[in-house]
Amino acid sequence: MVIETERLVLRRFREDDAAVLAAYRSEPEVARYQSWNSPYSLDKARYSVQTMVAADPAMPGWFQWAVELASAKTLIGDVGVNLADNLKQAEIGYTLAPVQQGHGYATEAVRAVLDHLFKIQGLHKVAAECDARNLPSAKLLQRLGFTQEGLRRQHTWIKNEWTDDLLFGLLADDWLSRT
Repeated sequence: MVIETERLVLRRFREDDAAVLAAYRSEPEVARYQSWNSPYSLDKARYSVQTMVAADPAMPGWFQWAVELASAKTLIGDVGVNLADNLKQAEIGYTLAPVQQGHGYATEAVRAVLDHLFKIQGLHKVAAECDARNLPSAKLLQRLGFTQEGLRRQHTWIKNEWTDDLLFGLLADDWLSRT
């Protein structure tokens, strides 16, 4: 299963992606708002990739799309989708290597996955949440048409501090009327 955009290829992870995954997930600015700590070991990346390879994007649970820069055939990030048991809702998240940020790749990748979720899989709603301090992530979601549906104050204890969470949602009707 592959999704292609003008500049990107979104594909299943491969075992040889582990080193690149470990490298960008080890970057402190990438790990700052994520559930993992930096450094992200190669062993942990290998285990993550094995789990990602075994996942099925049409079944409930997490599936990670590897985001590859088409022109260079290099892994630059990932987009995760946590499909609900009812197969009509999902949560989405994304990570991009710092050197690749600021070029619109994350927006392009998430847009492609949303298009797939709504038009091919027939989802009703996609949700996302992010640390309230992660303004680039919140802006990306808003740019793609997500509505901020809530703020959970001091909701998450992570990396020895309480953080506020922004909650976002996007309905199929809203997405389909825009595209």
